Amino acid sequence: MRPRGTFDRESAATGVSAQFDQDAASYDRLVGANPGYHEHLRLSARRLDLPDRGAGATVLDVGCGTGLSTAALVETYPEARIVAVDASAEMLARAREKEWPDTVRFVHARAEDLGTALAGEGPFDGLLAAYLVRNLPDRDAGVAVLVDHLAPGAPIAVHEYSVADSAYARRVWTAVCWAVIIPLGRRVTGDASLYRYLWRSVLAFDGLARLEQRLRDAGLREVHTRPVDGWQRGIVHTVLGRR
Repeated sequence: MRPRGTFDRESAATGVSAQFDQDAASYDRLVGANPGYHEHLRLSARRLDLPDRGAGATVLDVGCGTGLSTAALVETYPEARIVAVDASAEMLARAREKEWPDTVRFVHARAEDLGTALAGEGPFDGLLAAYLVRNLPDRDAGVAVLVDHLAPGAPIAVHEYSVADSAYARRVWTAVCWAVIIPLGRRVTGDASLYRYLWRSVLAFDGLARLEQRLRDAGLREVHTRPVDGWQRGIVHTVLGRR
C-alpha cells in the first residue's frame, strides 16, 4: 500500500467543489466505467422504502452531482417530487442538460446552506445523500442540517465509502485507485487531482461504527448499515436511519 503522507482533510474538502467543477464534463464517463455504480445508487434509493412509488412524497437528493443519484430516485419513485442539490455549479449544469420530468428541480447550494437555499420548503419525506458526508468540511454540522430537513419519521440513506474498519477493504481500495481510477482520471481529464483526493478522502473517512454514531448524534434512530455487492462489497455501504 502506498503511504498516505499528510492529508489536510478539512482543507481538501473545502476545495472539492472547485475540483468537481473542473472535471464535470468527464464525470459521467468515468463513473460509468465502474461496474455496479448505477445499480448501487438505485439500491440505496430503494432502501428508503417509500410507499406507492413515492406518490405524494417530496424527496431531497443532496450531493446530486450530474444527476446520477437523482436518476436513481426518479426510476425508483416516479410519483415523487424530487429536489436535487449540489455545491458544484458545473456538475449541476451537466445535470440540467439531461431530460427530466417536471417533478425534478435542481438547486445550487452547499449542504450547510440548505436552510437558506430551501427556505419555505420541506420538511422532506426522504433524503438520499450519495458520496456527500465524506466531503463535508464540518461533517457533524452538515449531517445536522440534513436531519433538520427531514419530516418526523422520514428515512435517510447515506450512500458512502467506508474502509476504515477493514485492512482488506483498504488494500482493495488502494489497489483499484492506483491501478484504474487515478490513471483513468488522468488520461480522460489530464489532471488526476480529484481522483487522488478520492483515494485519500476514503482512507481518511469514518469507519461504519463511527459514521452510524455520527448519525445517531444528529438525532436519527433505527440507524443501521446494509452492504452492496460486487467488488465494492465492504467498500461502499448504505447507512440508513429515520428521524
